[in-house]
Amino acid sequence: MEYYSNQISRLISELSTLPGIGAKSAQRLAFHILHMPVEEVEQLSEAIIDARKNVHYCKECFSLTDNEVCPICSNPKRNKRQIMVVEDTRDLAAYEKTGKYEGVYHVLHGAISPMQGIGPGDIKLKELMQRLQQDVDEVIIATNSSLEGETTAMYISKLIKPTGIKVTRIASGVPVGGDLEYIDEVTLLRALEGRTEL
Repeated sequence: MEYYSNQISRLISELSTLPGIGAKSAQRLAFHILHMPVEEVEQLSEAIIDARKNVHYCKECFSLTDNEVCPICSNPKRNKRQIMVVEDTRDLAAYEKTGKYEGVYHVLHGAISPMQGIGPGDIKLKELMQRLQQDVDEVIIATNSSLEGETTAMYISKLIKPTGIKVTRIASGVPVGGDLEYIDEVTLLRALEGRTEL
């Protein structure tokens, strides 16, 4: 049985197709939008349409940007000889929030996953290898510590090592506030192997 009119139902249905938005969240968002002033709704729809039309890959790092080159790649203060490889733009944003990394990035837009039919040719690996023709000292692999992320890290490492460029992997281990008894063995082993001197 339908509770709402066609347009309300359609709005809820469209919102529920977004990742992380279930039926209740979609309903809450729909009613919030319906109570917003028309000008604000128009601004929201224009922002969505403009972003979809104008945002594309940075020609250097493949992050998302509305310019030819993203702000990080175009910043002359960034160390272009150090490239951090991440799976997606959200990972890049997470590292940028630390304010400590001064190199540049390369966004793969995925990870190798044979189970999902994603091979090396389906992510931005060829473009990474082209970038390494320039003067690069180090490639930091910062893929997730999932099976796919580890597979991708190993594959990239095997591709780059013959070039003589230093390849490093981010450390992974016990999260801050984590209780050791609840942490899996692989994570504990990583924490042990990635230990640093105090």
